[in-house]
Amino acid sequence: MDKIKVEICVGTTCFILGASELQELERFLPEGLRDKVDITGATCLGMCKDDNYGQAPFVRVGNRIVSNASISSVIEQIEEQLKHR
Repeated sequence: MDKIKVEICVGTTCFILGASELQELERFLPEGLRDKVDITGATCLGMCKDDNYGQAPFVRVGNRIVSNASISSVIEQIEEQLKHR
């Protein structure tokens, strides 16, 4: 099974609004998920344009964007995508 790609936006806006904490995501993943995801940083996901700053930080999980991302909301999205595989 292919791993789910998780891209954490670390552009300036996202970083300031919480992506700095999201970089610790791997530490908080349940052990059963750790081998099922590939976590990377992305310079910018391009989601802040059009005044979407208030929805940062952004994380792409597979092909879905998680806005106002938190560690728990990203883990929920990973689990949701694993259910549908």
